[in-house]
Order: sequence, then structure tokens, then C-alpha cells
Amino acid sequence: MQPSLSIVIPAYNEENTLEALLARACALDIPGGKEVIVVDDGSTDRTSEILARIKGDICVLTHPKNMGKGAAVRTGFTEAQGTYVVVQDADLEYDPEDLGRMFRHAVDTQIPVLYGSRRLSLPNEKTVRGSWYFYLGGIGVTWFANLLYGIRITDEPTCYKMIKKDVLKRLMPLQSTGFEFCPEVTAKITRLRVPIREIPIHYAPRSKHEGKKIRAKDGIIALWTLCKYRFWNPKNRECIYE
Repeated sequence: MQPSLSIVIPAYNEENTLEALLARACALDIPGGKEVIVVDDGSTDRTSEILARIKGDICVLTHPKNMGKGAAVRTGFTEAQGTYVVVQDADLEYDPEDLGRMFRHAVDTQIPVLYGSRRLSLPNEKTVRGSWYFYLGGIGVTWFANLLYGIRITDEPTCYKMIKKDVLKRLMPLQSTGFEFCPEVTAKITRLRVPIREIPIHYAPRSKHEGKKIRAKDGIIALWTLCKYRFWNPKNRECIYE
């Protein structure tokens, strides 16, 4: 059986970009098949209306009230059946076409965890950084993760964390309800001694005015989360991927 991909999309008040994003995600050609899981996290705009009328093979899950990105992702993970699972933001900062390239690379090289890095350069393309404070915040969180866990990655807060389902199961139960979902996953993967590999991806950052939801406090919470899970002890730390 060919490997397949589950794409989990947490959505909270993304009426301006959701339909275009889903069109791109559903158009992806994944040889082993894909599933698109959208979690409407208590949206109060037209997000629910858009999901109700979209045609296509997508699974829609709903939170009656907003619970946070991490909570929405966790809900989506409960339905994911693919060999690999990845999170796709409902805005258009990340290009879903990169998921196809990442998936092929992960399958061809048998990588259990593959991050899409916004810091690595794509051939013949200029690296896009976005606002300086978001950029420096991401660099700071990444530096701290590398220092604390003895790893060498370039983009810890990236949304594109493609994880093999058997590895994801060993991270459970996930606890995060907000943006600290990312450092929790990175910390637990590293504590399992599963290597993290990276490839470059496209990035089109948006501003707070355009709907970007992450704030400075989320960076502080990310640092605390990395500290919190530094001594997390999984039931089985045997590494099967070194």
C-alpha cells in the first residue's frame, strides 16, 4: 500500500482566504491519496458558511466555540488516517504545493519527520522574512530549541511539520491549546530521539492588519513550553529511526 497524506487545517475566522486555500489543497496530487480535514474553531465570520457550500472530498469538524489553534489541531489529528500527517494554516502564508514536494521527499528518503523551513533558501528565489519582530521572534525560539535540546534546525515555529503517523501516536497525549502546539511537538519528537530533517518552502507572510493572530506573548509561551517538556519522559524512548 502506498503512503498517504492527511492535511489538517485549523480555521478561525478565515473567510478571506479559506476557499482559495482549500482549492489548492484539494488539487494536490498525492500518489497514495490524501485527506483534507478542516476544523472550524468556533468561527464567527463566514468561515462556517463557506465550508457548508464547498464541494469536494473534505472532512469538516466543528468546535462550538473558539478553543485555540492547538486544540483545533488535536481534534483534526483524531480523524487523521494518513501515513503522514501535516498541519496547513487556513491563510495563504504557506503554499500547499510545497506539501506535495515535502511528501515525496519524505517518502523517497523514508524520513519520519520533515519540517518545511522558511529560513532555508529555495534555488533562484529570494527568501521572504516578513516583519522584523516576527522574524526575530522565530529565530529566537529556534535558537533556544537548538540550545535546550541539542538539535540543529533552522525554523522551529514553522507550520509545516510533516510527521509519520506512528511517530505522532508516540507524542500523545498532546496538551497544547494554542500556538505552543509547535514547540510541544518539537520537544517531544526530540525527546523520542527521532531526527528532524528540513527542506526549504515558500512563504508569503501577512501582517496583523491582514489577520495574523500570533502575538509577542505567544513567543514567551513557546519558550516556556520548550522548558516544560525538556524532561518529558515518554513510555518508550527506543529510537527506531536513528
